[in-house]
Amino acid sequence: MPIWKKLEQKQLSALYLLYGTEAFLIHETKQRLIQSVLTEEEMDFNFSSYDLEETPVETALEEAETFPFMGEKKLVILNNPVFLTAERSKDKIEHNIKKLEEYIANPAPYTILVFSAPYEKLDERKKITKLLKKNAEVMEANKLSDKELKSWLRSRAAASGAQIDEEALDHLLAIAGTDLMMLASEMDKLALYVSGAQPITVDIVDQLTARSLEQDIFSLVDKVVTGQAEKAFRIYYDLLKLNEEPIKILAVIANQFRLIYQTKELARKGYGQQQIASFLKVHPFRVKLAAGQARSFSDEQLAAIMMLLANSDLDMKTSAMAKPLIVEMFLFKLQSLMSR
Repeated sequence: MPIWKKLEQKQLSALYLLYGTEAFLIHETKQRLIQSVLTEEEMDFNFSSYDLEETPVETALEEAETFPFMGEKKLVILNNPVFLTAERSKDKIEHNIKKLEEYIANPAPYTILVFSAPYEKLDERKKITKLLKKNAEVMEANKLSDKELKSWLRSRAAASGAQIDEEALDHLLAIAGTDLMMLASEMDKLALYVSGAQPITVDIVDQLTARSLEQDIFSLVDKVVTGQAEKAFRIYYDLLKLNEEPIKILAVIANQFRLIYQTKELARKGYGQQQIASFLKVHPFRVKLAAGQARSFSDEQLAAIMMLLANSDLDMKTSAMAKPLIVEMFLFKLQSLMSR
């Protein structure tokens, strides 16, 4: 992240705009701003955070225009500036946008003002949005590409004095998924385990990484596809032992096959993996994995599987059969279908 490098070098701006749907990146950037601007002793006096769904922006600006106490800088974070979007605010809070425009044009030199906007898009037609984008340091926190995700993970490992090879990175993403909060926690754990004495390997990742339900289902489907039915059933029975609900397991299996089907269709129409990810609003790494699995299915098999899933879902809601048995029967039928 270019903005992080600037913060490490203490290259500070008076205004920051952080927007996008990747909450972890916004949170991480806020933390880095705090570390770059304030000492622990200054936090009590020179840090303020406002929710603009509850507080008028002019109240926060009054704080921004007040001189810092016992320090050179103050940090003021404005959360949820819905007036930067095309959405209508659900609240009755009236914001003095004119006053905000005046502040942005001439910000206080002793204050770092941060707009934290957890929205996919801003309304580029609005004067306030244009003005802020022109004058602020802007970070768009959207889903990282496969390359960006791996680069970020390597940097996180390096920050703890650890190294991780490409194969181990792929295995970590396959097991833990693509949620940045989860990945940060897992990478920190792996780095602590090796303590810089050795690289993080596939075996270490396999041994220490917590698996998400989605990734267990991916593995389950993969085992069926590769003719390892016994291992697929073992994963299913392990999920039941972990008290995962059969109806939820079936829903996640359906989501995975839906993704495989959609990825196959869109690829046939000439869409690239990044375009597919954007269109389906899923992480590019999930599309990459789904594309790999899609090659194992014919169109007829996928159509038959979607019908099996629909029937199993109906049985879940209407049949007197035990719910764990419904998923088990689906897996038997799936195995039979794949062996044809």
